Amino acid sequence: MKKTQWQQWSGEQAEQHYLVQPRALAGGGDVRHVSEFLRASGWRDKSKTGGPLLVESPDRTVRVAYDPYILPGGWTIHGRTGTNGEWSAHLGRQTPVEIVAGLTDAVSRPRSAHAPSVWAPLQEQNWHTRFADQNYTATSPDGAAWMQYRQGVDGSAMWWTGAKDEQGNGWTAHFTPNTPMHLVQAFSAELAGPDPVMRPRGRVPHSAQIRTWSVSVKPSQLRAWQQARITAARAATWARNNVRSTRPRTTARPYTPASRARTRH
Repeated sequence: MKKTQWQQWSGEQAEQHYLVQPRALAGGGDVRHVSEFLRASGWRDKSKTGGPLLVESPDRTVRVAYDPYILPGGWTIHGRTGTNGEWSAHLGRQTPVEIVAGLTDAVSRPRSAHAPSVWAPLQEQNWHTRFADQNYTATSPDGAAWMQYRQGVDGSAMWWTGAKDEQGNGWTAHFTPNTPMHLVQAFSAELAGPDPVMRPRGRVPHSAQIRTWSVSVKPSQLRAWQQARITAARAATWARNNVRSTRPRTTARPYTPASRARTRH
């Protein structure tokens, strides 16, 4: 038996994928990158068969939905907090799932004790910042992506972000002003991330502003990378739940940081 025949029969024939940079223009990607991590973190799947994705946090304070069947479609994250009331984020359907996961992963983890800064991750990647007309804006070095805090004359405000190539292809997203800042920071960190993201053949956007590298990947490799992310989520969830169940009621709750789960392609 030839080696190529054995690979085909065993399901281990390498498949062509592409590393895409900048990540902000890589297209939507596989929704399971977001949903499987949340399920592994103990979130409840509220999706209807054949319908849009809907998952709910264990404490029922946050819902993450993805609906590709309506226009314009995309992601909606809605939450409730004791101090800021309700908040929401709306992200276009072509928002790369790796960037969406920056926000949704952070929702599933304990909040850091450090004061958040939305602009810090952008400045670390040499984004250009400017202040004009009550708007504070950061733009990526290649000009394709932006993050803006907008304030209207009536006092209304929101976070507005997105990415577009020279042909106008891309996505936009906005967050209500009371969205917890550590979540917006987690999103901006992934938005500005310098690492390329992986897309299968046929799922790479047609844009003169992206750079691609062809790579051969076996199905088992893809499954291993996906499983590593899921395993990290389960381990972090188990550790948090175990600490809660074994902690004496008379002692104060210590802060237990959770390591950031991220699969690098």
